[in-house]
Amino acid sequence: MSCAIQTITAAGQITMTSLELVDFINEQRASIEPELRHDHFMVKVPKVLGESRAPKFLGTQVYGNNNTRPIYKLPKREACLMAMSYSYELQAKVFDRMTALEAQVAAPHALTPAEMFLQNAQAMVAVERRQLAQAQELVRISESVDTLMTGSMTLTERPANSEAITHIRPRMLKKYQLPARIVDLVMRQMPYSPKPAGMVRNHREEAQGASYAVYWVKDVNTTFSRFVRDCKRVTATKVTHPDIDERFTLAPGAEG
Repeated sequence: MSCAIQTITAAGQITMTSLELVDFINEQRASIEPELRHDHFMVKVPKVLGESRAPKFLGTQVYGNNNTRPIYKLPKREACLMAMSYSYELQAKVFDRMTALEAQVAAPHALTPAEMFLQNAQAMVAVERRQLAQAQELVRISESVDTLMTGSMTLTERPANSEAITHIRPRMLKKYQLPARIVDLVMRQMPYSPKPAGMVRNHREEAQGASYAVYWVKDVNTTFSRFVRDCKRVTATKVTHPDIDERFTLAPGAEG
C-alpha cells in the first residue's frame, strides 16, 4: 500500500484525507476499472455523510506554487462509511488499516525531553480549562437561580415592552419567515436563549389560574438577530444552522 494513512489529530485520533482515500481506492481497483477522481469523491462525501455533518471534516491542502485546494480529513468512522459506499471489501481494508495505526499510537514509548515539556504544557492547559469550565458553571448556576427567583414571582399584568411566545411566533414569521417550531427552539434550546422577564397570571377563566412566561422584546430581537446571522443558506428559501439538525425556511437575505 503506497498511501500512508497516518494523519494524527491533537487528540491522538487517526484520520485519513480524501486524497489518501482516493489513492487507496484506486490501488485496490482492478486495472479494467476507471480511476476514481478526487473531485468526484469530494462531491460524494456530503451525500454519504450528510450535508450538515460533512463540513465538519473540511480542510485545505497547500500544493504546487503555494496553491490550495479543499480536502476532507476523515476519522475512522467516516472513512469507513466512504469506503463502504464503494464496496464492503474496501470498508474492511480501511477499517483494518486504521485500527492497526490506532494501536501504534496507543502503544507506550519513552518520551523525549521535548515530548515531556509538551505533555506538561498540555496538562497545565487542561487544568486551566477545567477551572474556566467550573467558573462558567458557577455563572450558569447563578443565572438559573435568578431565573427561578424571577419565575417564582407571578405578575398580574404583562410588563410593558415584553411579549409571550404566542406573540413572538407571528412576529418572527412576519420578520424572518421562520416557522413556529424553529422559533420555539430558538427561544428555549439555544445556548443564548433569552431568560424570561417573568411569569404572568392568565386571567381567562378557562386557564384556571395558570401563568405564562414573557420575555423582554429587546432580548428577543437580539437573540433572533444572532440566530439568523449564524444561518447558512443552502437554497433560495432554505437554510441550515449549526445547532439545528434540519433545513428550515428563512426570508431571503435575512442572514446578512
